Amino acid sequence: MNQNIIAKTVRLISEEGKQIGVVSLEEARRKAAESKLDLVEISGTAKPPVIRLVNFKKFKYEEEKKERLSKRKTRETDTKEIWLSPNISDHDLDIRIQRASEFLQAGDRVKLTVKFAGREIAHPERGHQVLSKAQDLLKEAGEKDSEPRMLGRALVINIKPVKK
Repeated sequence: MNQNIIAKTVRLISEEGKQIGVVSLEEARRKAAESKLDLVEISGTAKPPVIRLVNFKKFKYEEEKKERLSKRKTRETDTKEIWLSPNISDHDLDIRIQRASEFLQAGDRVKLTVKFAGREIAHPERGHQVLSKAQDLLKEAGEKDSEPRMLGRALVINIKPVKK
């Protein structure tokens, strides 16, 4: 910006976006002083560098405004975790699957975790049965990200929302 530009000649662009042409840096600074505007380097890698005449405070405000608008349109996806038991009743499973379906429809990922307590760890096939039943109930709202895997005393599977 302004005094930090070091090129000898620059391609100057007016405030309206019209190209003035290739001029010396002194002439560009003179034009900026006459119109009470700032010189801002748009493309420093071009030959010659592209410089624009702008009101820098207004330019900065417009850039921040664009950035805020782009941030508003993006949505971060969260991972929601739902705990299950290898001996869970059908009604309890239905309630938890209903909640997982709500999360998936909202665009979030769901992590289903079957926690084994005490001697339940001796029968991991019961955990696999619970997860396969949960996958069947969630097949319209989500699809599995990976195969079920054991993490310590828990059996875990990640489910991502189905693309519409």
